[in-house]
Amino acid sequence: MTLPEATRILELMEAFRTSKAMFTAVSLGVFDRLEHSPSEAAALAEEFNVQCDALERLLDSCVGLGLLRRRGSQYVNQPIASAYLCTDRESTLTGYILYSNHVLYPMWSHLDDAIREGTPRWKQTFGTEGSIFDHFFRTEEAKQTFLKGMHGLGVLSSPKVIAAFDLSRFRKLIDLGGGTGHLAIAAAERYPQLKAVVFDLPQVIESARPQVSKSASAARISVHGGDFFLDELPDGDLFAMSRILHDWPTEKITSLLNKIRARLPKGGGLLLAEKLLNEEKSGPISAQMQSLNMLVCTEGKERTLGEYRTLLEEAGFENVSGHITGGPLDAIFASKHG
Repeated sequence: MTLPEATRILELMEAFRTSKAMFTAVSLGVFDRLEHSPSEAAALAEEFNVQCDALERLLDSCVGLGLLRRRGSQYVNQPIASAYLCTDRESTLTGYILYSNHVLYPMWSHLDDAIREGTPRWKQTFGTEGSIFDHFFRTEEAKQTFLKGMHGLGVLSSPKVIAAFDLSRFRKLIDLGGGTGHLAIAAAERYPQLKAVVFDLPQVIESARPQVSKSASAARISVHGGDFFLDELPDGDLFAMSRILHDWPTEKITSLLNKIRARLPKGGGLLLAEKLLNEEKSGPISAQMQSLNMLVCTEGKERTLGEYRTLLEEAGFENVSGHITGGPLDAIFASKHG
């Protein structure tokens, strides 16, 4: 019997190694340090107070991964590392990488138990009660790491989500759970007639102010602290949520959608940014892995456009449309019925 080619299985066996190598290099500060100047392994090892041969193996692995290159005996950042793996870049993804390293990586080690019990692994991993959302705000450093991670992903995804549908008829956007304001910023910059409000928890919303201030449309963007489950929502004719609904079970989603619908005027709109599974749930792999991530971390999951359509129509929305953006998140739009 001829065996199938084993390459894919071998790649999957080793996939966690490549992730962890990048996570560790970011955590050590390798890319930040090399962005200032190229360096040899021995000098970096002394600066980082680590063993030289071990660090050299990590650096060589980053060369193999396409993150660094060798210039003689020195290591230099590749452009992709300069753009996404240095903490001071607007496009940085280091926040989400550090969050993945410190939170997701250990939680995923309990995926088998999550599958067995169908529940998140917060207590099992960290030994404390509460949800992963409590972890985000346990310290100022943890909060900023998480928000920086969400901002980096948002810089990549939000302009594509905003461009997915014609939103020119709307005048005021309420961005629920808007974090650092990346979606509101993208909307205001694309539509000069649009005012936007970033609505998030009081401990989060202050992080939006410095990001909003950098935008040429800052005068049309305001921030508002509150809990969208508990507090009254601001007035607007367009509501938006990015990576919010996938965190929650159906009951909470239904309650929130009903609350939004009640606040919208006739003809008002709702824009969602989520990663869509195809209708057969056979892909894409990024959405499938994110759905497993929601199992490990939260009460939520990823959904198909059909599943979102059902949720939205049951809450009184109509004309539900989806758009695959090609970015980290896809777009869903619906309007208020009646």
